Formats: sequence, structure tokens, C-alpha cells
Amino acid sequence: MLKANAVVVAWLGLTVLAALAGEALPAPRWLLVHLFLLGAVTSAILIWSEHFTVTLLHARPPDARWSAARLGTANAGTSVVLVGATLGPWWMAAAGAAVIVAVVIWHTAVLVRSRRRALPGPFAHVVPWYMAAGAALAAGGLMGGLLIAPATPGTAHERLHAAHAEVNVLGWIGLAVLGTLFTLWPTVLRTRVSPLTRRASRTALRLAVAGLAVSVPGHLLGARWVTVAGLALYAAAAAVALAPLVETLRRRRPTTPAGWTLAAGVAWFEVALVTDLVMVAVRPAAEAARALETLLPLVLAGFVAQTLLGSLGHLLPAIAGGGPARLKENAALLERGWRARFAAANLAVPLLVLPVPGPLRLLGWALLLGSVAAFVVLSLAVVLGPVLADRPAVPAVAGVLVGCVLTAAAVVVAVTGAPAAGPGEGPGTIGTGAAGVSGAARTVEVTLVGMRIRPSTIEAPPGTRLTLRVTNRDGQRHDLRLSTGQSTPMMDPGASADLTLQMPATPVDGWCTVVGHRAAGMTMRIVPQGTSSAAPPTTSADQGAGDQGTGGHDPSAHGRADGGSTTGGTGGNTGTGRLDLTAPRSDGWKPYDATLRPAAGGTEHRIEIHAREAELEVAPGVRQRMWTFNGTVPGPVLRGRVGDVFTVTFVNDAAMGHGLDFHAGALAPDRPMRTIQPGERLTYRFRAEFAGAWLYHCSTMPMSQHIANGMYGAVIVDPPDLGRVDREYVLVQGELYLGEPGGQAQVDKIDQGRPDGWMFNGTAAGYDHAPLEAKAGERVRIWAVAAGPGDGTSLHVVGVPYDTVYKEGAYMLRKGDPGGAQALDLAPAQGGFVELRFPEPGTYPIVDHDMRHAEAGAHGVFRVGAP
Repeated sequence: MLKANAVVVAWLGLTVLAALAGEALPAPRWLLVHLFLLGAVTSAILIWSEHFTVTLLHARPPDARWSAARLGTANAGTSVVLVGATLGPWWMAAAGAAVIVAVVIWHTAVLVRSRRRALPGPFAHVVPWYMAAGAALAAGGLMGGLLIAPATPGTAHERLHAAHAEVNVLGWIGLAVLGTLFTLWPTVLRTRVSPLTRRASRTALRLAVAGLAVSVPGHLLGARWVTVAGLALYAAAAAVALAPLVETLRRRRPTTPAGWTLAAGVAWFEVALVTDLVMVAVRPAAEAARALETLLPLVLAGFVAQTLLGSLGHLLPAIAGGGPARLKENAALLERGWRARFAAANLAVPLLVLPVPGPLRLLGWALLLGSVAAFVVLSLAVVLGPVLADRPAVPAVAGVLVGCVLTAAAVVVAVTGAPAAGPGEGPGTIGTGAAGVSGAARTVEVTLVGMRIRPSTIEAPPGTRLTLRVTNRDGQRHDLRLSTGQSTPMMDPGASADLTLQMPATPVDGWCTVVGHRAAGMTMRIVPQGTSSAAPPTTSADQGAGDQGTGGHDPSAHGRADGGSTTGGTGGNTGTGRLDLTAPRSDGWKPYDATLRPAAGGTEHRIEIHAREAELEVAPGVRQRMWTFNGTVPGPVLRGRVGDVFTVTFVNDAAMGHGLDFHAGALAPDRPMRTIQPGERLTYRFRAEFAGAWLYHCSTMPMSQHIANGMYGAVIVDPPDLGRVDREYVLVQGELYLGEPGGQAQVDKIDQGRPDGWMFNGTAAGYDHAPLEAKAGERVRIWAVAAGPGDGTSLHVVGVPYDTVYKEGAYMLRKGDPGGAQALDLAPAQGGFVELRFPEPGTYPIVDHDMRHAEAGAHGVFRVGAP
């Protein structure tokens, strides 16, 4: 127990260090909160909930090795969360959150088993509080993982943030603390347990769980009064739970530092609950997360910190051992200067919560950190006393200390800064223009939108007085912080702020400090004119195989372009390691026409297809040399009916050999699918014996390269009973691999299945910029073909279920059936169609619901007007 509690003290020490480091750390506020809550408090709950369960139930203790393994794994997971969230990649933090949730579920299962095996006792009512707390952390950890992942747009992100904070503070911490106080409080006061305890415990737990079950969904749904009702239930639960504590207090007043500190923690908890309830009731639901943020000092410094320090102050001397003499010695050691520390901590709370002048707020931080630091030093003296005296073996402690060591290393890395990207300059770079004179003044408009900072690169001569006029045009809050120390306040959507700096002779990096945003690509760089450092800093997420973005159904989803080369264009993609899909399109860009026209009359269709190379805009501002059929990606769409004959004259106008493979035809591939050399031609004739949406592609090996570089298209063969619709569209989804076609870097990405993006009809996010049109009430049919070469699609229209689904030559769902469908799932080379009716005017995103694909370009929009 002593060694395990050393971990809690170590996390407290790291919390103090993080507070002192302040703005030198990435996401300093987030890091401070999570070092304390996820590191120190979570470790303490894991240790003491198991200890109290065993003690109160007189149960057999779990295997100490497994207990140490759970604690060590939780601390390692915490370290991964802290590093991944602050330095990236985001999926690292999400994986760490999953590890913590798994450990807590494991821990809760151990408590459940201990309770079932134990005989009934007077204190068995405490254990369900720990079980409910574990369930709350499982939910809170899941929400935390979703917050880290760039997958929720602005308003949804704010609601998720509020729910995450509520369930973790009131659920994981609040329930664990309230349950523990039923027995810890009378123990600290050295008196008997109140007769009200058992009944109050059971009633309060039911109310608290019901309150969380109402308030958390209320936050998620943005339903303010539902949230208020849940918080009122929880407040009632707290009042019931504290009734036996008050009855005990009437009989026996606190006489020890631990008693006074616990009493102060409980009092601040009640203040925080009432304040939370009032703030949520009087503010719009969208502002709940911001309201809760103002309560953080009250919750952390008033309730959580004092409860934790009071508990440790009482328990550490007892578990340190050494006999009665040593117990008194350790207790006296922890009590040194306790009145001054107690007064400082409680005076700090209002100074940190209330809108006081800056110097007073700074005094509040000094008082709080001083009191906590003093406790950490005294605790280390208690914890390390027997270790230094006896020097026992340390393997059992090693696992649980890994988390603290890794976090300390993360702090060092964060302070020293992430490595910069290699040289490069792109169309997002802002040059000096007329202000290209050292010492001149210059103002640059900077926009925060779609998880990007625009421009991503600014050039200015050293000595230039540079003013950045920063505007947040996104749906969620952002800020901009520079490596020189300047930073904007956290800005609401639509807000603006100015930053001014004297341009140094070395590059200046900038980023958003909201957790996960830097890792997701919200970075910029200001470079001295004429240097080769014009690339914004690359985060570790850029080297991952996954693709990131703001996610959800926001048309501003992003992908990445690791190692890809871009040519021409005027968009905002500048070699940052990702595609900026919200950047403006180049002048003259036109989308591939997705409109599908009816099949031509007659039973034979003649078409000429030319293989040729073309430079196309494949993403906003990104031009890429592609191998094409007829100069477009995809190639021309062929349409006919069952039994029709297609006669295709294939001409190779390219500089290398190419071929054709029509999946809709049934014939030996030897001659029609052969590779023809530049300047040659062949005739490919086939009869469409079967209905469906068919792929055609280049048949030359390696086919993966030819398909990946754009040589594919669709053949639509109408089913005999195809009904009438108001509009028809066709989408051919393919993967985007930037770089020289056939070059080693591109081929490596193709072989490894690491696309730079995904495209509908040859352009990433093209139909975000040029929406597909429809009118409310119209019946729309969407044909889809998955070209691959390696990935399929799960085609989904946000806001409208499908009433008809046709896949691979058969109806899966027909209009009039009682069911509906939400996605058309297609493996590579499969095709089909869906039908739907838009219920009202609005904007309806269409996405591949594999969110990696959607956030990296497989995303478009239907703009639906009034009838």
C-alpha cells in the first residue's frame, strides 16, 4: 500500500511542476487538469476503493501482483493519453483512454467478485458506490476518446466536452468520494458510524445514479432543462449522503488536519454542485462546457484536492508502519504547518474562481501550489523513510512508476518543442509583398477554420513588426499560440484577436492549444524571408497511417498527404503533411459531372476511349499528374440495358502500355484485355447480359498502380424493372496517392495501403465545393461503384434513410418494404444504387461512413432547395 500511494504523491508532484511550467507546455490547462485527475486522483481511487472493499467486507485480498498490474497499466495508459493528446497522434491518446477504461472495468469486476464472495456485513452498502463510479469512468473515458479524435464538429464537441466533464467529476470522483466518506469520516473523527448511514447510502446512490443518467444525456443532446433536472437529482443525492456526516459532526468536531481538510473539501463540493446547477440553468446549452470550465478551480482546488490531501494525511501514517512510535512521528511530520497550509489552500479557491485582478489570481496560484508542494514534500518524507532505511526490493513498484517516468519525459519533450518539418513552400505561404523591408510594419489576416490555420506559412524579413489579426471562423473554440510566447485568448466562433511580434531571425511556430488540435494539424509557421524553413511544423500524427480531420459531417474534413508532391494550384495546401480540404478551389476548376443521363436509344452503343495523361486538381489547390481514360477521373460513364452491345474503340495516346477490363462483359480476356503500346488501338466488344453497376479499369499490370492513378470508370446496366426517379447521380469512389505516378514513394504507399485521401469522382471533397442539387420531395437515385484499388465504401447520406437498395445485381430493399437502410456497403469492384426522398430543404452530407475515408475526402454535399 505504501509503495502504491507513492505513485499518487508522484503524480501530485508532476501536477505542481506542470503548474509551474505553465505556458511552456502544450495545452497547459488541459495537461494540468489531467495530470491531477487522471494521474493522482484516479490512482488514489483504484488503490483505496480496493482497500476499503476488502477491509469493510472482511474479504480475501486480491492477488497483490494483479493489483500492481492494474495500477501499473492504468498509469501507463494515463501517460499515453497525456503524450498523445498534447504531442499527437490523436489515436495514441484514444488508445490510452481505452486502456484506462479496460483497467477500470477489470478493477470493478474484482470489486463485484469480492462483494459476492463476502458474507453480509454492515458496510457492504459502500461497495456499490465504487462499482457505479467505475461505470461512470467507463462512459467518461469513451467520451474522452471521442473528444481527442477529430470526429465531432463544433457544437457537438462542446456538448460532448460538458458531458465528459460531468460524468468524470460527479461520477468517477464524486461517487467514489461520497461512498468512502461514509466510513472514512467517522474514522477520522474517531467516533462511531452514524445510524443513518446504511439507509442514507442506499437512497443517495439511487438518486445519484439516476441524476447522472439524466444529466449526462441532457448535455449530449443540448437539452438544458433535462440536464438541470439530472443535476437537481444528484444534488439531492449529495444532501442525503451528507446527512449522516453532519450527524456525526454534531457529536464530534474535527481535531486533526485530516478532519478539517476533509470538511473543507465536502463544503466546497456542495458549493460547486449548487453553482453548477445555477450556471447550467441560466446559460444556453451550447455554453455549458464553458460554464463548467469556470468551475474547474472550485472543483479541483476546493473539492478534489482537499479531499485527496485530507485522505492521504490520515491514511499515510497508518500504512507507513513502523509501530506506534513511528505512527506518531509520521503523523506529526504531516501536521507540520498544517494551519498555514489549510488557510492558504482555502484562501486560494475564491481567488482562482472569482473575477479578481491578475495579481490576486497569481497570488491564488502561489498559495495553492505552495500548500500542495509542501504536502508533497512531507509525504515523500513519510513514504521514503522506510525505503531509505530498509532498501527493500523495488520490482513491485517499477510498473506503477512507469507512468510517472513517461510523463516526466513527455514534459521534457514538450518544453524543448517538436521537430520542424523539412523545407518546402506552397501556395498557402504569405510572402512579404510591399512590406518586404526590415523594420516595416505589416498586418496579416489569419483564419482558424476546419482544423486549419490559414495561411499556414507567413514570410517576413527579420525586424518586421508583424500583427496577426486572428479570426475564428470555425464552429468550435480555438486560440493561437506562438512559440515566442504570445497567445490569443480562447476565442468563441466569430471572435477575433490580434497578436503582435517583432520578427526574429529564426522561424516561429504557431498552433492551437485546444487538446488534440495541434496533433490534428492546426499549426502554422512564420519564417524569415529567404530561408528554407517555410514548412509548418509536422506533428507526430502526420507520420501515422490514419487520416484525420474535424470529422463528423462537417464538409471541412481533412486527410493527409505524407510525402506527396503537389504542383500548381492556389489552394491552402503547403506541404503540412495533410490535405486541407476546406481550402479554396483553383480558378477554373470544374467538378466531374455526376449527373447520370438516361441510356441512349438503340441496342448498340459505340464509344471511343483514349488512354492519356492529364494534370488534374485532385484536392483543393493540389494538382497531380494522373493516368486517365479520356482525360478525366473516372473515365466516361457508359449506360445501357440488359442485352445491349457495347463496342469500345480503345486508343493508347499515353507514353506507356495500357489495357481495358470491362467487368460487365463475359468473354475470354486474352485479346480484348491485352496491353497495347503507345499509338496502338483495339476494339473491345461485349454484350451486357446482366444488370448492375459495373467497374471498368486498366488491365495492365501492376493493376494496383494503374487503378490508383485514375484508370477506372463505370458501366451502368439498368435492371429491367427500373422505376422512374426525378434525378440520378453516379459516384465512383477511388483512392488518392500523391507523388510521381509510378515513382517509388507512391508505389510504396500503394503497396502499404496508405492513401493520401479518398475521392468521389476523382476529387477529394469536390462536391463540398460544388454541391449536388436536388429539391425537397424529389426522388433521387444514387449509383455507386467502389474502384479501390484496396478500399471499398459504406455510402451514407446524413439525414435521410434509403427506401431502396440495389447491390451487385439484386434488390436488398424495395420501396414499400417496412424497413429502411442507412448505408450501401461495397467492397472494391462492387456496385449498386440507392434511392431516397429528401424531406425538406437543407444541406445533406453524403459520406463514406468509414470515417477515415470521409475525413480525408470521401465527402460531399447535397444542396436541397424548396420545391
